[in-house]
Amino acid sequence: MARPPSSHKPSRIESERIAGFPAVAALFQRDPNRVLRLFYDDRCKNAAGPFCKQLAAARKPYRLVPTDELGKIAGTPLHGGIVAVARPRPVPAFDPDLARPWAAAGRPLLILDGIGNPHNLGAIARTQAFFGMERLVLSDHPGQALPSEAAWRVAEGGLEWLDLYRAADLPRILKRLSAHYRVVGTALGDHRPLDTVFAEGGKPMAIVLGNEEEGLPAATQAACGEILTIPGSGHVQSLNVAATAAILIHRLAAFSR
Repeated sequence: MARPPSSHKPSRIESERIAGFPAVAALFQRDPNRVLRLFYDDRCKNAAGPFCKQLAAARKPYRLVPTDELGKIAGTPLHGGIVAVARPRPVPAFDPDLARPWAAAGRPLLILDGIGNPHNLGAIARTQAFFGMERLVLSDHPGQALPSEAAWRVAEGGLEWLDLYRAADLPRILKRLSAHYRVVGTALGDHRPLDTVFAEGGKPMAIVLGNEEEGLPAATQAACGEILTIPGSGHVQSLNVAATAAILIHRLAAFSR
């Protein structure tokens, strides 16, 4: 008798490569137990010393390697002279009830829905960490980038300083979140200007950014209580999403102080 076909499940990623000294240093500072092994070339030989001591105490391997070999290990020449192989960081499900104390403390929230480029995810995380925003919610949009080797590298350690969450069925989540936050979407067109939205008081803001090409999905936009636009000169249609996020994060950080 033939065996019934088994359902295919994607293989779980057992490790990821985190490259660049700022990213590796943040990993050792925030979660050194995730590190499985470390590789570095001559330029990071001295700087890697404290990391090697931690790994030696934990009986984990580390090795000085030639730069060309390090490029092969990293999978990119943009490794900055050091690569940590680490266990992936889990991204737990987002429960809007968690947000009640965050909102009570006046802490803003950033939500990404379909930001597909991992470099943009990394750049956004770097900006959030720079301005001290602690949390980032990622939707379950099929195009949404999740933490990856490229995102870790571009974030320059920023991802390690953020609490990351994954939101399933984002429109439903946003409706629940509106009990605690002003849920503000972003879009091109004739919507409320940035300054007008930020001039109003009330609940802290949860700002939702959409896909770089298509913007927010219709259902997500409909679930937002407000839609804002960053006015420009009109010479180009729009900003890169990471640049848009940087403007909004700067305003959110100042607004929450």
